Amino acid sequence: IKYCQTCHNIADTQTCQICNNPQRDKQIICVVADIRDVMALENTNQFKGVYHVLNGLIAPMEGIGADQLTLSSLVERIETQQVKEVILALSATMEGDTTAFYIAKMLKHKTKISSIARGIAVGGELEYADELTLGRSINSRIPFET
Repeated sequence: IKYCQTCHNIADTQTCQICNNPQRDKQIICVVADIRDVMALENTNQFKGVYHVLNGLIAPMEGIGADQLTLSSLVERIETQQVKEVILALSATMEGDTTAFYIAKMLKHKTKISSIARGIAVGGELEYADELTLGRSINSRIPFET
């Protein structure tokens, strides 16, 4: 087992099965913090692009800076491939938001940047949701489909 030379996912060859799959849209890169996030997203069977694993999040209190993540290879991928969108699929924590902000600022003139939706969990009760989550849910609302 080793890390994929392209996306830093686990692999048993130089490049992982996802990066080698010709059915995947290589123009859309989903940025995740670690390999568990790749597995979680793959289990949905909804994402058909490729991934980029950061191997962590920016966490100054823990001594983890941007230079310790795989950001340079992400920038290289965007500059050498025809990437049309980068999806930031990072946790809704201070570290996740800091990392997302840093990446968005770094890539804003290179490609389209989006983020996964955030809001109320399925089965969740509004009264137990925090104000930030409720606010984001209202501001990021989507059309109701019947």
